[in-house]
Amino acid sequence: MRRIGRWFKWALLGLIGLFLVWQLWLLGWVLFWKWVDPGTTRFMEIRLAELRVKHPEAELKKQWVPYERISPHLKRAIIAAEDAKFVDHEGFDWEGIQKAMEKNQKKGRFVAGGSTISQQLAKNLFLSPTKSYFRKAEEAIITLMLENLWSKRRIFEVYLNVIEWGNGVFGAEAAARHYFGIGADRLGPEQAARLAGMVPNPRYYDKNRGAPGLARKTAIILARMPSAEIP
Repeated sequence: MRRIGRWFKWALLGLIGLFLVWQLWLLGWVLFWKWVDPGTTRFMEIRLAELRVKHPEAELKKQWVPYERISPHLKRAIIAAEDAKFVDHEGFDWEGIQKAMEKNQKKGRFVAGGSTISQQLAKNLFLSPTKSYFRKAEEAIITLMLENLWSKRRIFEVYLNVIEWGNGVFGAEAAARHYFGIGADRLGPEQAARLAGMVPNPRYYDKNRGAPGLARKTAIILARMPSAEIP
C-alpha cells in the first residue's frame, strides 16, 4: 500500500508539473503576441484541416490589418453584438453568463454561451471548439492572461483579425472583401452590422446570405451601435 501511495503521489505531482509547464507555454505565446501579430491560430488550423479533407490544396482567406485600418462601424457593430461591456469588464460578463444559463435552462439545451470577446479570443487562439469543463477552465485561465497582459485595444485588434467569418474566411479584411469587395476600412454601418450578425454562425450565413434571421439581427445591431463604446 505504501508503494502504491508513493506512485500515486509522484503521478499526481507529475500531472501538476505538466499542467504548470503547459500554462507557462501558453503564457509565453500570450506575451509574444502582445507585440507580434499572430500568423495563425488553433481554430484556423482546425478549419484548414477540415477544408483539406475535400480539397487538399485549400487555403484560408485572411489578411492582417492594423486596428486603425478597420472601420469604426465594424468595431461598434461587434461590440454591440458580442460584448456590450467589453471596455469595462475584466474578461467575464457575469450578468451575461447568468442570463445565458437561464436561457439554456429554459430551452432545455445549449443555445447561448455568454462568452465575452476576451473569452472568444482565448478559445480561438489556443483551444478546440469542443465543449468540456477542462476546456472552459483553460479558456478562463487564458482570458485572465490576456486581460492582465494586453490592453483592451490589443485584445480587440487581434480578435477582429482572427475570428471566423465564413467558410475558410478569417478576419475583418478578408470578410469585407469576401462579402462586399471592399477593404475593412471602407465598411459602412449596415455592412458592419451584417458582418457582426454573422459571427455566431459564420459558415451557415456564408451559404445563406439572404436568411431572414440575419436581416433581423442586422437591424437590431444597427440600433445598438450608436451606444457601443470601443477601445
